[in-house]
Amino acid sequence: MKLLEKTSRIYLLASLVIYLAVGVAFYWIIKYMIYDEVETRLKVEMRDFETFIHTHDTWNNNSYFVENKIEVIPVYGEYDPSVIFKDTLIQNRYDEGVGPFRQVTFYTVIGGVPHRVAIRKSMMESYKLIEAISAAMITFLGLLMISMFLFQRRLSGKLWKPFYDTLARIKEFDLTQKEKLQLPQSEVTEFSELDDVLKKMADKMQHDYTSLKEFTENASHEIQTPLALINARVEQFIQSKDLSENHTYWIEEIYHASRRMSRLNQGLLLLAKIENQQFTEAEDMDLTDLLKNKLADFEDIIRHKEIDVEMNLGGSFDVHMSHALADIFLNNILSNAIRHNLPKGKIYLESETNLIRISNTGHDLKADPERLFERFKKESAGSESVGLGLAIVKQICDNYGLAIEYTYNETIHSILIRPEGQEGNG
Repeated sequence: MKLLEKTSRIYLLASLVIYLAVGVAFYWIIKYMIYDEVETRLKVEMRDFETFIHTHDTWNNNSYFVENKIEVIPVYGEYDPSVIFKDTLIQNRYDEGVGPFRQVTFYTVIGGVPHRVAIRKSMMESYKLIEAISAAMITFLGLLMISMFLFQRRLSGKLWKPFYDTLARIKEFDLTQKEKLQLPQSEVTEFSELDDVLKKMADKMQHDYTSLKEFTENASHEIQTPLALINARVEQFIQSKDLSENHTYWIEEIYHASRRMSRLNQGLLLLAKIENQQFTEAEDMDLTDLLKNKLADFEDIIRHKEIDVEMNLGGSFDVHMSHALADIFLNNILSNAIRHNLPKGKIYLESETNLIRISNTGHDLKADPERLFERFKKESAGSESVGLGLAIVKQICDNYGLAIEYTYNETIHSILIRPEGQEGNG
């Protein structure tokens, strides 16, 4: 959820609660004021009635006092002389309906006999007034809330525009290019300070990226050259006929160690390049077709190890990635399946739409399958493996939004590749 949408929802919810509370409070205040005004008039008419009785000492039930209907009933026995105000419904004398009235009840003595007197005042007009005021108030508060919401949303959108512009520029910013990060100027101090910090961070990242790129390129050249020279000289020594058996053994050990160091150096440099996204060229390709073509490169070694290959490649797996990395990606998986296979073992290649599974027979797995993707983590203790093959595969998957899963079941080792977020088929 976007920030502007979230703040708008919070503002709308808070405004609704506040306006609802204000509306209820306003309604009860208006009702209290009208009731207070009606009761004040009833008190005045109660005093006028008592003055009338005090002067005439008599009352005729058929007459009306002032504008209100008055009910006078004699009381026999004990009674409570307190004055009571209450709401009541009275039959309308002009039609058959009943109407709301506010009534005051008190006691007075007429002709020496105590009487209960009820003076009533119609509340019909007062209720209509309350309804009219409430309707006007609800309409006004509703329009006010909508107007304030739209104003706040428009104002927030305008105030936050520099932030969204900065966010869009950051999304478009390419660390591998030489162009510096350019951000729009803002009159808001906080956004201006944020832009300054982001520019400094981007400059530092570009500088570090360039330095690291130069280091990997230099290291690749400077280290590989002497290693290649060492290998060449050692090969010459091995081919020499003047060496004793003991000398030949130690030179072969040096040769193997040198070759392993060379592969280790190449693997680490490749990982560094992948992590820093130095493979910028990408194209659309089908990994299934590439897998078929790549298998042909391993025909000799497959035939030599007498490995049986079963293929069930049915669906395409379209990706947008560097062709060089895709080649390394499949090369590492296939070479891993061949190297760790059993003599006269099997390799199974399966594919569906956006899913590839490469399986091979092999020895029992001792390590945790999840840890096989870590650097220098390997199942085999052979000197030919440097423990970076699956780490490189995992890094390529992470860079291109692919999920990879290693499973093991009854001597069958499987690697499943699919897009991130898509459920695998076991």
